[in-house]
Amino acid sequence: MKTMIITGGSSGIGKAAAQLFAEKGYKVYELSRHGESAEGITHIDCDVTVAGNCSDAVKRVIDECGTLDVLISNAGMGISGAVEFTEESEARRQFDVNFFGALNITQAALPYLRTQRHGRIIFVSSVMATFSLPFQAFYSATKSAVNSLALALRNEVRPFGIEVCILMPGDVKTGFTAARKKSLAGSEVYTHMEKAVCTMEHDEQHGITPERMARKLLSMAETKRPAATSTVGWMYHLFLLLGKLVPTTLAYRIVGKMY
Repeated sequence: MKTMIITGGSSGIGKAAAQLFAEKGYKVYELSRHGESAEGITHIDCDVTVAGNCSDAVKRVIDECGTLDVLISNAGMGISGAVEFTEESEARRQFDVNFFGALNITQAALPYLRTQRHGRIIFVSSVMATFSLPFQAFYSATKSAVNSLALALRNEVRPFGIEVCILMPGDVKTGFTAARKKSLAGSEVYTHMEKAVCTMEHDEQHGITPERMARKLLSMAETKRPAATSTVGWMYHLFLLLGKLVPTTLAYRIVGKMY
Protein backbone atom coordinates (compact mmCIF):
# COMPACT_ATOMS: atom_id res chain seq x y z
CA MET A 1 0.00 0.00 0.00
CA LYS A 2 1.38 3.39 -1.00
CA THR A 3 1.26 6.28 1.45
CA MET A 4 0.17 9.81 0.58
CA ILE A 5 0.08 13.07 2.52
CA ILE A 6 -2.06 15.96 1.33
CA THR A 7 -2.31 19.35 3.01
CA GLY A 8 -5.55 21.29 2.85
CA GLY A 9 -7.44 18.06 2.36
CA SER A 10 -10.61 18.97 4.23
CA SER A 11 -12.36 20.72 1.32
CA GLY A 12 -12.27 21.47 -2.40
CA ILE A 13 -9.54 19.94 -4.54
CA GLY A 14 -7.79 18.51 -1.48
CA LYS A 15 -10.84 16.64 -0.22
CA ALA A 16 -11.64 15.26 -3.67
CA ALA A 17 -8.04 14.11 -4.07
CA ALA A 18 -7.92 12.49 -0.63
CA GLN A 19 -11.07 10.51 -1.41
CA LEU A 20 -9.87 9.44 -4.85
CA PHE A 21 -6.42 8.32 -3.66
CA ALA A 22 -8.07 6.35 -0.83
CA GLU A 23 -10.40 4.67 -3.34
CA LYS A 24 -7.34 3.68 -5.37
CA GLY A 25 -5.77 1.92 -2.42
CA TYR A 26 -3.47 4.58 -1.00
CA LYS A 27 -3.12 5.09 2.73
CA VAL A 28 -4.06 8.75 2.86
CA TYR A 29 -3.11 11.25 5.57
CA GLU A 30 -5.05 14.49 5.32
CA LEU A 31 -3.45 17.48 7.08
CA SER A 32 -5.59 20.50 7.91
CA ARG A 33 -6.96 22.51 10.80
CA HIS A 34 -10.61 21.48 10.47
CA GLY A 35 -10.77 18.08 8.80
CA GLU A 36 -11.88 14.69 10.04
CA SER A 37 -10.97 11.09 9.36
CA ALA A 38 -12.97 8.97 6.92
CA GLU A 39 -12.67 5.52 5.37
CA GLY A 40 -9.10 5.16 4.14
CA ILE A 41 -8.26 8.71 5.22
CA THR A 42 -6.54 9.63 8.48
CA HIS A 43 -6.91 13.25 9.53
CA ILE A 44 -4.06 14.98 11.38
CA ASP A 45 -4.56 18.42 12.89
CA CYS A 46 -1.92 20.60 11.28
CA ASP A 47 -1.43 24.30 10.71
CA VAL A 48 1.03 24.42 7.80
CA THR A 49 2.22 27.88 8.85
CA VAL A 50 3.77 26.24 11.94
CA ALA A 51 6.88 24.28 10.98
CA GLY A 52 6.68 22.14 14.11
CA ASN A 53 3.16 21.00 13.21
CA CYS A 54 4.41 19.84 9.82
CA SER A 55 7.41 18.02 11.29
CA ASP A 56 5.26 16.22 13.87
CA ALA A 57 2.69 15.20 11.23
CA VAL A 58 5.25 13.77 8.82
CA LYS A 59 7.05 11.94 11.63
CA ARG A 60 3.77 10.32 12.65
CA VAL A 61 3.17 9.12 9.09
CA ILE A 62 6.67 7.64 8.86
CA ASP A 63 6.34 6.03 12.30
CA GLU A 64 3.05 4.40 11.31
CA CYS A 65 3.81 3.47 7.70
CA GLY A 66 7.57 3.44 7.38
CA THR A 67 7.49 5.25 4.05
CA LEU A 68 6.04 8.20 2.17
CA ASP A 69 5.35 7.87 -1.54
CA VAL A 70 3.45 11.03 -2.47
CA LEU A 71 3.29 14.47 -0.87
CA ILE A 72 0.73 16.93 -2.26
CA SER A 73 1.15 20.49 -1.01
CA ASN A 74 -2.32 21.87 -1.55
CA ALA A 75 -3.19 24.07 1.44
CA GLY A 76 -3.99 27.64 0.49
CA MET A 77 -6.13 30.70 1.09
CA GLY A 78 -7.00 33.79 -0.87
CA ILE A 79 -7.42 37.51 -0.44
CA SER A 80 -8.45 40.12 -2.96
CA GLY A 81 -8.05 43.86 -3.00
CA ALA A 82 -6.06 46.75 -4.38
CA VAL A 83 -2.29 46.61 -3.86
CA GLU A 84 -2.27 50.17 -2.57
CA PHE A 85 -4.83 49.50 0.16
CA THR A 86 -3.97 45.95 1.25
CA GLU A 87 -2.80 45.74 4.86
CA GLU A 88 0.72 44.39 5.24
CA SER A 89 -0.53 41.85 7.76
CA GLU A 90 -2.97 40.44 5.19
CA ALA A 91 -0.27 40.19 2.53
CA ARG A 92 2.03 38.41 4.99
CA ARG A 93 -0.74 36.00 5.98
CA GLN A 94 -1.23 35.15 2.30
CA PHE A 95 2.47 34.26 2.00
CA ASP A 96 2.52 32.44 5.34
CA VAL A 97 -0.14 29.97 4.19
CA ASN A 98 0.45 29.63 0.45
CA PHE A 99 4.23 29.86 0.24
CA PHE A 100 5.72 29.18 3.67
CA GLY A 101 3.11 26.48 4.31
CA ALA A 102 4.34 24.70 1.17
CA LEU A 103 7.93 25.21 2.30
CA ASN A 104 7.27 23.90 5.81
CA ILE A 105 5.66 20.62 4.74
CA THR A 106 8.32 20.10 2.07
CA GLN A 107 11.18 20.64 4.49
CA ALA A 108 9.52 18.26 6.95
CA ALA A 109 9.24 15.49 4.35
CA LEU A 110 12.56 15.81 2.52
CA PRO A 111 14.83 14.09 5.07
CA TYR A 112 12.68 10.95 4.89
CA LEU A 113 12.33 11.08 1.11
CA ARG A 114 16.09 11.48 0.70
CA THR A 115 16.78 8.54 2.99
CA GLN A 116 14.38 6.20 1.18
CA ARG A 117 15.59 7.60 -2.19
CA HIS A 118 12.21 7.80 -3.82
CA GLY A 119 9.01 9.80 -3.63
CA ARG A 120 7.04 12.45 -5.44
CA ILE A 121 6.13 15.98 -4.37
CA ILE A 122 3.27 17.73 -6.17
CA PHE A 123 2.68 21.42 -5.56
CA VAL A 124 -0.80 22.78 -6.29
CA SER A 125 -0.18 26.24 -7.72
CA SER A 126 -2.36 28.25 -10.11
CA VAL A 127 -2.54 29.58 -13.65
CA MET A 128 -2.33 32.93 -11.86
CA ALA A 129 1.34 32.16 -11.22
CA THR A 130 1.78 32.95 -14.92
CA PHE A 131 -0.99 35.52 -15.38
CA SER A 132 -1.26 37.88 -12.42
CA LEU A 133 -4.79 39.21 -12.16
CA PRO A 134 -5.68 42.72 -11.05
CA PHE A 135 -6.80 42.85 -7.41
CA GLN A 136 -5.34 39.36 -6.94
CA ALA A 137 -1.73 40.53 -6.82
CA PHE A 138 -0.75 38.81 -3.59
CA TYR A 139 -2.38 35.48 -4.39
CA SER A 140 -0.70 35.57 -7.80
CA ALA A 141 2.63 36.43 -6.16
CA THR A 142 2.44 33.51 -3.74
CA LYS A 143 1.71 31.05 -6.53
CA SER A 144 4.53 32.43 -8.66
CA ALA A 145 6.83 31.97 -5.66
CA VAL A 146 5.63 28.37 -5.21
CA ASN A 147 6.44 27.66 -8.87
CA SER A 148 9.95 29.07 -8.48
CA LEU A 149 10.50 27.02 -5.33
CA ALA A 150 9.25 23.82 -6.96
CA LEU A 151 11.25 24.19 -10.17
CA ALA A 152 14.48 24.84 -8.27
CA LEU A 153 13.74 21.93 -5.93
CA ARG A 154 13.07 19.64 -8.91
CA ASN A 155 16.75 19.73 -9.87
CA GLU A 156 18.07 19.79 -6.30
CA VAL A 157 16.45 16.49 -5.32
CA ARG A 158 16.68 14.64 -8.63
CA PRO A 159 19.89 12.81 -7.52
CA PHE A 160 17.94 11.32 -4.59
CA GLY A 161 15.24 9.77 -6.78
CA ILE A 162 12.67 12.37 -5.73
CA GLU A 163 10.42 13.84 -8.42
CA VAL A 164 8.80 17.28 -8.18
CA CYS A 165 5.98 18.65 -10.32
CA ILE A 166 3.37 21.40 -10.28
CA LEU A 167 -0.36 21.40 -10.97
CA MET A 168 -1.60 24.82 -12.09
CA PRO A 169 -5.41 24.90 -11.91
CA GLY A 170 -7.46 27.57 -13.60
CA ASP A 171 -11.00 28.29 -12.42
CA VAL A 172 -12.29 25.52 -10.15
CA LYS A 173 -15.73 25.41 -8.57
CA THR A 174 -15.09 25.00 -4.82
CA GLY A 175 -15.76 26.73 -1.53
CA PHE A 176 -12.51 28.65 -2.02
CA THR A 177 -14.50 31.43 -3.67
CA ALA A 178 -16.74 32.03 -0.66
CA ALA A 179 -13.81 31.70 1.74
CA ARG A 180 -11.76 34.40 0.00
CA LYS A 181 -11.22 37.45 2.19
CA LYS A 182 -12.31 40.38 0.03
CA SER A 183 -11.31 43.94 0.77
CA LEU A 184 -13.05 46.82 -0.96
CA ALA A 185 -10.78 49.40 0.65
CA GLY A 186 -10.01 52.04 -1.95
CA SER A 187 -12.97 51.12 -4.16
CA GLU A 188 -13.80 54.81 -4.47
CA VAL A 189 -10.42 55.20 -6.18
CA TYR A 190 -10.27 51.88 -8.04
CA THR A 191 -13.85 52.03 -9.27
CA HIS A 192 -13.50 48.91 -11.44
CA MET A 193 -12.25 46.70 -8.59
CA GLU A 194 -15.58 45.25 -7.50
CA LYS A 195 -16.55 44.37 -11.07
CA ALA A 196 -13.17 42.71 -11.67
CA VAL A 197 -13.46 40.55 -8.56
CA CYS A 198 -17.06 39.61 -9.38
CA THR A 199 -16.00 38.56 -12.89
CA MET A 200 -13.26 36.36 -11.46
CA GLU A 201 -15.59 34.75 -8.92
CA HIS A 202 -18.25 34.13 -11.57
CA ASP A 203 -15.64 32.30 -13.65
CA GLU A 204 -14.62 30.22 -10.62
CA GLN A 205 -18.19 29.14 -9.92
CA HIS A 206 -18.53 27.98 -13.51
CA GLY A 207 -15.16 26.30 -13.50
CA ILE A 208 -13.78 22.77 -13.51
CA THR A 209 -14.93 20.35 -10.81
CA PRO A 210 -12.58 19.42 -7.96
CA GLU A 211 -13.09 15.76 -8.88
CA ARG A 212 -11.55 16.41 -12.30
CA MET A 213 -8.57 18.09 -10.65
CA ALA A 214 -8.24 15.11 -8.31
CA ARG A 215 -8.02 12.74 -11.29
CA LYS A 216 -5.22 14.88 -12.69
CA LEU A 217 -3.36 14.73 -9.37
CA LEU A 218 -3.66 10.93 -9.36
CA SER A 219 -2.29 10.80 -12.90
CA MET A 220 0.62 13.05 -11.91
CA ALA A 221 1.33 10.83 -8.92
CA GLU A 222 1.40 7.62 -10.94
CA THR A 223 2.81 8.55 -14.35
CA LYS A 224 6.38 7.42 -14.83
CA ARG A 225 7.89 10.76 -15.79
CA PRO A 226 5.61 13.66 -14.83
CA ALA A 227 5.91 16.96 -16.66
CA ALA A 228 7.32 19.80 -14.60
CA THR A 229 4.06 21.77 -14.91
CA SER A 230 0.54 20.66 -15.79
CA THR A 231 -2.93 22.13 -15.97
CA VAL A 232 -6.44 20.89 -16.79
CA GLY A 233 -8.70 22.14 -19.60
CA TRP A 234 -7.89 23.21 -23.14
CA MET A 235 -8.46 26.89 -22.31
CA TYR A 236 -5.82 26.90 -19.60
CA HIS A 237 -3.37 24.98 -21.74
CA LEU A 238 -3.90 27.73 -24.32
CA PHE A 239 -3.37 30.47 -21.71
CA LEU A 240 -0.05 28.97 -20.63
CA LEU A 241 1.05 28.57 -24.24
CA LEU A 242 0.16 32.18 -25.01
CA GLY A 243 2.09 33.24 -21.93
CA LYS A 244 5.20 31.82 -23.57
CA LEU A 245 4.55 33.08 -27.11
CA VAL A 246 2.80 36.43 -26.75
CA PRO A 247 4.75 39.56 -25.69
CA THR A 248 4.10 40.42 -22.04
CA THR A 249 2.72 43.86 -22.89
CA LEU A 250 0.11 42.38 -25.21
CA ALA A 251 -0.73 39.53 -22.82
CA TYR A 252 -1.47 41.91 -19.97
CA ARG A 253 -3.41 44.25 -22.21
CA ILE A 254 -5.71 41.28 -22.88
CA VAL A 255 -5.89 40.41 -19.16
CA GLY A 256 -6.74 44.03 -18.39
CA LYS A 257 -9.64 43.99 -20.84
CA MET A 258 -10.95 40.74 -19.31
CA TYR A 259 -10.96 42.18 -15.79
